Amino acid sequence: MNLHHLLQARIRAGRPVRVGLIGAGKFGSMFLSQVPTTPGVEVAVIADLDPDRAREACRRVGWDEARIGRTAFVGSGLDACAAPGVEVVIEATGSPAAGIAHARAAIAAGRHVVMVNVEADVLAGALLAEEARERGVVYSMAYGDQPALTSEMVDWARACGFQVVAAGKGTKYLPAYHTVTPDDVWGHYGLTPEEAQRAGMNPQMFNSFLDGTKSAIEMAAIANGCDLAVPADGLAFPPCGVDDLPHVLRPRAAGGMLEAEGTVEVVSSLERDGRPVFRDLRWGVYVVLKAPNDYARSCFRQYGLRTDDSGWFAAMYKPYHLIGLELGISVLSAALRGEPTGQTRAFRGDVVAVAKRDLRAGEMLDGEGGYTVWGKVVPAERSLREGGLPIGLAHRVRLLRDVPAGTMVRWADAEVPDSEAVRTRREMERRFAVPASAAAE
Repeated sequence: MNLHHLLQARIRAGRPVRVGLIGAGKFGSMFLSQVPTTPGVEVAVIADLDPDRAREACRRVGWDEARIGRTAFVGSGLDACAAPGVEVVIEATGSPAAGIAHARAAIAAGRHVVMVNVEADVLAGALLAEEARERGVVYSMAYGDQPALTSEMVDWARACGFQVVAAGKGTKYLPAYHTVTPDDVWGHYGLTPEEAQRAGMNPQMFNSFLDGTKSAIEMAAIANGCDLAVPADGLAFPPCGVDDLPHVLRPRAAGGMLEAEGTVEVVSSLERDGRPVFRDLRWGVYVVLKAPNDYARSCFRQYGLRTDDSGWFAAMYKPYHLIGLELGISVLSAALRGEPTGQTRAFRGDVVAVAKRDLRAGEMLDGEGGYTVWGKVVPAERSLREGGLPIGLAHRVRLLRDVPAGTMVRWADAEVPDSEAVRTRREMERRFAVPASAAAE
């Protein structure tokens, strides 16, 4: 609530917050659209595989030619990390391998990192955050995206003295979506392929939103950032509107569907027969909390908070998230306060690749949102015990053996080439994996 005031002080001191953006896609473009109306924030450099496309993105979101002329456009994210005067690097590529490489380069150069790339964060975020702390810089989730907004609500609840029972987001979900491929994704969005192409929409990216992979990744990020548990066999996606959050998302012993208190979960905006849920939370985030005493319980009722029938469990929610339009909060929090807007601190949840159909030895996996696998969030301890292949490493790797539909793909099932991303992931496992004995307690 003080960021604008702090930014004004930087303006008076003649020290604007200088940003390097890596990836000028949808998220990055939304951030760029806010820069002209946020005095004190300057984008010094934009890195994109196609710099001309990045320039055109700036024009499309309202930049004038003078501002474009003051900005460097480069083809390498590593060049953006090393650019002189950059204070905060935004990593918005969506590639786990690229995200890890860029984060480490930025941290080594003494830059704060805002990690839009949740895929990279779930793959190795705990290690990256530790490296940033050791270097004296901030490694942060991206405000405006659902993991950071949910983490903020969890922090609010705990700072108020409430116990967090469940936290997560809403989405559009049906069980059949797990097998959807980029070929048939647009019908589920009510679009024709031609309409989607004209809008510049990437079918594999949008398919990852639909087939459950993005939800799994975001819930793993929340679990890892907020020290929350992950359901033993993945997300249940219960149909649930905002009025029913405290009824549905409470422990089974209290009449709800949770295995235990302190769990991440995603609620669906569709009933299982496809009917819309009343007052759904498709675009928003939530936290279910528990009153610590009878006095607080009575206050819930007095002030109109939605509760379950016992009055002990209540829900707070935010109905919308504006992704890149809100990203400036992370940038300014890092630069002006030295604080992240959410940060991975543990390894509680992992996202493993699951076969969308019967896969055969010799086939090439195509990763998040593709034709071969979808991502399922499971407890990190289970992923390590069963040797699950992270979805972030299941791209362009060849299968060594058959994998039946619906089955977890394991490291031993695929030929995973050595890379910086693989080595970083393995180091993160060694440093942050909870011993099996402790996980069972």
